[in-house]
Parts: sequence; structure tokens; C-alpha cells
Amino acid sequence: MGKKLTIKELIAQKEALKSRKKKTANLFVESLEGEITIESPTSDIMLTAQSEGETDAVRADRYLVYKCVKDPNLSDKELQEAYGCVEPIDIVKEIFQPGEVSKIAVEIMNLGGYGNSVTKVASDLKNS
Repeated sequence: MGKKLTIKELIAQKEALKSRKKKTANLFVESLEGEITIESPTSDIMLTAQSEGETDAVRADRYLVYKCVKDPNLSDKELQEAYGCVEPIDIVKEIFQPGEVSKIAVEIMNLGGYGNSVTKVASDLKNS
């Protein structure tokens, strides 16, 4: 594991933490035979996705993909019109296969630290 963080270390990291940029990653999408670029989600995007997920998990994944795929730009009006999308988010189901949407959504969440970036450190429990 790592060392225990101190207040002093967190204060020293303040500017770096406040100015950190969103993470990006490229993913190869087999059905499209090409790469897309995803970006880590903001907390607002995650909250909206979680809200959507309370009633429709598939829509939550589509929302995450729509908001966090940065290249190609899924909100491009010409792209939306070419596929006849009624709602902008519909472009996700038009382009990607259902299984790809959920896998891309998982990669987006991992990039934003919602995966396994924090691990529990075992502690000794004493019986009284």
C-alpha cells in the first residue's frame, strides 16, 4: 500500500489538486474499427447519471457515454441529423452496440475514480 497522508502533505498538494486536469483515454471500439476518446466525468455528470439510473440503468450508461465521449463529438448537430436523432442522447444507441455502451460507461467511471482507485486497508480488530 502507501503511506498515511498528513495534513501537511495535503496542504502542499493543494495547488496541484485544484488545477488537475480531466483525464482522457482512447478506447478501441471493435464494431466501429476505430478509436474514441473518453474524458473523466464531472461530479454533476455522475449525479445526473445516477439519477437516471434509478429508473433506467441503460439510459444512465447512454448519458455517461454521450457526455464523456469527446472524440468524435457525439453532440455534433450534423451527426445528430444524419442519424435522425429525436433526442441528442439517441446518438449513442445509433452508433454503439448495447454491450459496448456499458463497457465504455465502466471505463468512463474508472477514469473518474469511481472504480478501484481507492482500496481498503486492513486493520486489526481487537476483542474487548
